[in-house]
Parts: sequence; C-alpha cells; structure tokens
Amino acid sequence: MENYSNVTSTILETINTILGNLFSSIDNNVYTVLDDITFISSDIIYDSYFEKILGTSASNGILLISNSLIFGFILYYSIKYLLAHFTYKQTESPMQFIFKAIIFGICINFSYFFIGIILDLTSNITLAIRGIGEELFNKNICFSQLILEINNTISVGSFSLDVFSLDGLIKASLTMSLLNLVFTYSFRYIMVKIFILLTPFAILTLMLDSTSWFFKSWLKNLFSLLFIQIIVSIVLLILFSMDYSSNNLMTKFIYVGAIYALIKSNSFVRDFVGGVSTTFTQNVENLFRK
Repeated sequence: MENYSNVTSTILETINTILGNLFSSIDNNVYTVLDDITFISSDIIYDSYFEKILGTSASNGILLISNSLIFGFILYYSIKYLLAHFTYKQTESPMQFIFKAIIFGICINFSYFFIGIILDLTSNITLAIRGIGEELFNKNICFSQLILEINNTISVGSFSLDVFSLDGLIKASLTMSLLNLVFTYSFRYIMVKIFILLTPFAILTLMLDSTSWFFKSWLKNLFSLLFIQIIVSIVLLILFSMDYSSNNLMTKFIYVGAIYALIKSNSFVRDFVGGVSTTFTQNVENLFRK
C-alpha cells in the first residue's frame, strides 16, 4: 500500500512538473508577441517584403495591377455607354465618369498613404486609452503585464502548481484561452494585411455604381478588424483598474472572464458593426464542417 502511494505521488508530481514547465514556457515565449500582433499601426505597411507586394510606385506591385484595371473599367464603361443608345438604358454621363476616373485614379496611387493614416488614427486612439491606464495605475496596459499579473495571482512554478487543484484548473484554462487568443489575433493580423492589399481595388470599384458595393463591404470589414484593438485596450484598461491584492477566488475568476471577453471581442464587434469573423475556434469548426 505504501509503495502504491509512493508511485501515485511520483506520478502526480511528474504531471505537475511537466505541465508547470509547459505553462511557464508558453508564458515566456508565446505571449510576448500578443502586443505586436494585436496593436497594429502603419508600421505594418512598411515591412520591406510587404512593401514590395504593395508596390513602391505605379509601375510595380499591386499598384501596377490596379492602374491597369483602370483602363479595363474605362473600356467597360465605353461599351456600356455605347449599348445604352440601343437599349435606352439610363447611364451616367461621360463627364461624370471621367471626373470620377481622374479622382479615384489619383486616390488609387496614394491608397497606401491613406490607409496608413487610418491605421495610425486607430493606433493613436488605442495608445490614448492605454496611456490613461498607465497614468492612473502606473502599469503598462498590455498583454505582457497581464501575464505577470496572472502569474503573481496563480503560481506557475513547476513544484508549486497543482493541476488537480482549483488553482491548477484555472491556470490551465487561462493558458489555453490565452493560446487561443494568440491564434485568433494572428489570424486577424493576416486578415488586416489582406484588406490593406485590397485597398487600391476597393477604391477602383467606386468608379462604377454597379461595383461600389465592394468598397462598402471592404470598408466595413476593415473597420471591424481595426476596431477590435480599441475594444481590447478598453477591456485591458478595465481589467487593470481592479484591485487584485486580496488574491481571492473572485480575482481568479475575473481573470478568466476577462480573457473570455478578449477572445469574444471579435464577436462583439461583428454583432455591432458587422465584418469578418477572426475567432479561431469558429474558423476551425467551419473548416471541418461538411
């Protein structure tokens, strides 16, 4: 019986050590990137490789394709205007179309400048919200600081963490949720880059009334993706405004609720303004759904 008890104790200690080391490794290596992929600014455009795809002038990259498509739209309008004389279908005047073609043609070639302003505006709003928290609470309002706060509340040492206790279950839940958060915001980061690439094409579609719906859809989706980081900064501000010095059970459940709110922030924004879903679990389920 004593040998059986010793074996059980050794197994439990080994499991706690392995999982404690795993949680510590995830905390130290994964979450440092959360701030970079969540809080996006115009720096995302000026990545050397990404800039080559966008195009440094009107003669290369995506800008070259967009400028080429302008002539396609002009040809489409010319044919449509010609056929309107036979079908008696109302169409916009040539002067109006030429004016729009000139204006939106210029906007296309400065599209990444305009999108950079939008990205910086969103980033500045986010920094302002986080700055309020830093002045009030003397803490960095970011994910890195959040991990430190959680680890101070729930020990993650390999010998002090008991995964079969309530604290251990809460820590495991927080770690898996935060890992889900990394995947969710990584997907959002990629989606923002995709919509940035589509900027010239979205502006191009404004040349014709029949294609302008694409610009509206693009704008709504991009706005929802960028608005997420404002919601995240507000959630972090509220989270850091609470007093966790008592280190009681309520504190630990508040952390779980806050992480869940951060994960579901995309769903909140999507229900509020619409847009694309970046929730990782939903996309995985949709991938394997028949």
